[in-house]
Amino acid sequence: MSAPRPCETHLDVVKFRYGLPHLAQALKRDRRVKVVALGSSSTAGADNILPFPARLELLWRSQKQSFGRMIDIINRGIGGQEAPEEFSRIESDVIAETPVMVIWQVGTNAVYRNINFDQVQATLEAGLDVLGGLPLDVVVMDSQYTQAIIGTPDLLKLANQFMTMIAEVTASRKVNLFRRFALMKQWVDAGIPLAELDDGAPEHLHTSEWATDCLTQALLGAINDAVAREAITQA
Repeated sequence: MSAPRPCETHLDVVKFRYGLPHLAQALKRDRRVKVVALGSSSTAGADNILPFPARLELLWRSQKQSFGRMIDIINRGIGGQEAPEEFSRIESDVIAETPVMVIWQVGTNAVYRNINFDQVQATLEAGLDVLGGLPLDVVVMDSQYTQAIIGTPDLLKLANQFMTMIAEVTASRKVNLFRRFALMKQWVDAGIPLAELDDGAPEHLHTSEWATDCLTQALLGAINDAVAREAITQA
């Protein structure tokens, strides 16, 4: 049996631009820390692959520095949705939970279903404006890099357009972006076959067991780094 593929999380690619002040404060003072994951099937889970919210909760709780804390990741993913539908759920699925951080996964169905570009941008902007007025931190996660998203020149062009828009919108709102698309592209550029990054279902859309696990490790690494930088700032 071959050894498992090592996970390269590339903090240089996924490092957050901004701190996570609300999360950092909660980790200092609260025993229970609540995070909401809002998104589509990448968040909800698909094809019997444990999705990133459950993995993140388990991995985060297992850290030595998390001992004694209850880290809860509330999964509010619904398959097939994109920013317009997710925006309509912010009040009920995010605000009502009073989290200290929300991870909003967008972009996948925008490309996969070729949803109206302007509508996705407008609702992402509106959603970030709503969340920006609340006492919580926001992380936006962009699309996965799989065959269904980048498998033809037209798809790749569309995906790059959406990822650029997401990056520009988050930067304009000073919101952290978890660059899932860029991280997975880095793996492919380093020699990992694209076919190994999806779960093998006919759609070739959702991430594989290994890719989902490594993405979760990278996400927690980016969170830990931002919290550590915030601690220095607040000291």
